[in-house]
Amino acid sequence: MKKTLIFSTIAAMFASLFGCSGNKAVVDESMTKVVHPEWSRNAVIYEVNWRQSTENGTLAEYTEQLPRLKELGVDILWFMPIHPISEVNRKGELGSYYAVRDYKDVNPELGTLEEFKTFVKKAHEMGMKVILDWVPNHSGCDNAWLTEHPDWYVYDENGNFVSPYDWTDTYKFDYSNLEMRKGMIDALSFWLRDVDVDGFRCDVAGEVPTDFWNEARPQLNAVKSDIFMLAEASVPELEKEAFDMAYNWPMKDLFNQIAATAGFNTCPENHTYPTKYAVDIDTLLAEQAAAYPKDSYMMNMTSNHDMNSWEGTEFERLGSLSSAFAVLTYTIPGMPLIYTGQETGLDRRLEFFIKDKAPDWTIDEYFNFYKTLNELKHSQKALAAGIAGGEMVRYPTESNDLYVFSRTKDESNVIVMVNLGAEEQNVVFKDKAPEIKDNCINFFTKEKAALPEVLASGEYLVFVEN
Repeated sequence: MKKTLIFSTIAAMFASLFGCSGNKAVVDESMTKVVHPEWSRNAVIYEVNWRQSTENGTLAEYTEQLPRLKELGVDILWFMPIHPISEVNRKGELGSYYAVRDYKDVNPELGTLEEFKTFVKKAHEMGMKVILDWVPNHSGCDNAWLTEHPDWYVYDENGNFVSPYDWTDTYKFDYSNLEMRKGMIDALSFWLRDVDVDGFRCDVAGEVPTDFWNEARPQLNAVKSDIFMLAEASVPELEKEAFDMAYNWPMKDLFNQIAATAGFNTCPENHTYPTKYAVDIDTLLAEQAAAYPKDSYMMNMTSNHDMNSWEGTEFERLGSLSSAFAVLTYTIPGMPLIYTGQETGLDRRLEFFIKDKAPDWTIDEYFNFYKTLNELKHSQKALAAGIAGGEMVRYPTESNDLYVFSRTKDESNVIVMVNLGAEEQNVVFKDKAPEIKDNCINFFTKEKAALPEVLASGEYLVFVEN
């Protein structure tokens, strides 16, 4: 008889951080040294594209969105860069958020520094955290540091500033300069100390030396102890000492590949994807569990600002499977992301360098879908991020398109079933099926749970114990 396939994921690969050997503490070197804020364990992160969120893209207007976001149930508001944008070599009419002119000020298009301080205070009063998108690899081409500290930048063989990649509106920092490092840490500390933000999402974090992050994290924690750090990178070493969470780019890519195999990827930029099925998620989860430090977080997503503007909306890339994939972002190990407009079913790409029309914030089926998922994440201990969450147990079926698993922690038991294929599939287990107890309900319908005989294409079920 085949055994049920069980994967010890990031959340389940638990070992004590300290053990006793005489009078000496034994450190588990496979465990991250980052101490996550407790508020982050069952949190949901929401990316704020402030320019495109309101009619005029102002902080005063966005403050009016706080009650809606509270009702939606998000916990962390990640603001895309709020700093003034450089004018030299500016791209498009308004420029890229990521070409920073001044690291200690607020873009006047958004508002003032004092207004942002007030916003952070209001968000905190409503139980939400605020993290800033930080650009540490490069600055805009008229940042004051270029004239005040020209030795803080990288030069080419001709003595010219270096623009990374095709980001011609930016110049790259030189992290071999110790004073430059101090200046960056000072700027980061300013927002923690003077504005009371709760952490940072760090742009292209893998392009900055890891030892800088390892140097910066304890200094930032000394300013504010319970900060949260998100790396825009899928680099395990960044989570050893510096970052709470990494981007799960590989899972995003796999989602796209599964959808393309099923015939749902309709992006104009669509190219030949490798053939992948739902069951291939097992391999990626196992690889990540082996590669990343224990108690690391991965940020799972079906969209963000890069994906929406440059790769396509989730509907273009994932088609009618988009909701099923969204369910997975909430239930596999890690933390789920909602990008601006996803909770409205936004089905168009937002412009990046010019002002675009704000989404229609009418509460509808998409809002209620994500609100329900947020309630699921908050209420189920089994879905906590890192080692606080439940072990993931897989239940293989005769179909490669079906993905069925459970996660259990103490009294919390969550069973998830999704069909990521193009056709209806019979639910036939190869061995053991998940146990549906008498008190199990469908979390979305609140009806008594029962194992289905078939799952339609894109159908998802989430069962919990009532």
